[in-house]
Amino acid sequence: MWMNHIRKCTDLVDDDVKSEEKTKEVAQKRKKVPSNKSPPKKKKKQDPTQTEPEKNADTTSKKKRRKKKTISDVLATSVPKAGAPEDLQNMILQHFQGKRSVIEMEELMIPDSCFLTSNDLTHTPSSYLKEICPKWSKLSKNHKEKKSVLILIVCSSAIRALELIKLIKAFKGDTKIMKMFAKHIKVAEQIKFLEKNVIHLGVGTPARIKALIEKDGLTLESLKYVVFDWNWRDQKLRRMMDIPEVKLETLGLLEAGIISVCKTRSVKLGLF
Repeated sequence: MWMNHIRKCTDLVDDDVKSEEKTKEVAQKRKKVPSNKSPPKKKKKQDPTQTEPEKNADTTSKKKRRKKKTISDVLATSVPKAGAPEDLQNMILQHFQGKRSVIEMEELMIPDSCFLTSNDLTHTPSSYLKEICPKWSKLSKNHKEKKSVLILIVCSSAIRALELIKLIKAFKGDTKIMKMFAKHIKVAEQIKFLEKNVIHLGVGTPARIKALIEKDGLTLESLKYVVFDWNWRDQKLRRMMDIPEVKLETLGLLEAGIISVCKTRSVKLGLF
């Protein structure tokens, strides 16, 4: 019996030791094994592809619109070229073609024989006028007719007309010059002035010269030369034919009688 009792006691001790070992193993496992709580979620990095459309939209909106090239931009990069008769002839052809009949187009075309020597960009206004009209002194002395002029100089603006009047002093001598532009001067006043005075040179804009012709204030009876201020450029580098409204007014002036007297009475055209 004592032996059985001892065996039972030893078994109990073994069981306690085993249970203690098991508890230690469980405790150790618990330390190693992570708890059921999920670890904190890492913040997902934004996919750069998701923001690309937005970025592209922003960049396109911020991009400056490309400016269209202006006449000034084109002329600034081009080499100055002296005007030639074919420039005026082509301008007339391009403007009136399709708007006039075949017979009318023939009447509007200016033959080469009507043109003077063009300025080669070396002349001043006075030196050019002296070249095309060497007998100016004699011609001006014989001019007695009112309401008409011997030379018409056509330019783009009133300011340019005033400048040209100063620049041709060396050529004009004692002859009379008239301003033919709209700035601060009424048509009626100019018509009265032409009726009362003998004028040798008229300097002005195509619109006002045309208005004077249409109102019978200016006749073309004594006219010998028509000079276009063709090559001069303004602050924006535009020539008179580069300005749309001036170009249209010039074409209107030509059609109003200048082309006709060039072909019938040998009036000469010059491109300065």
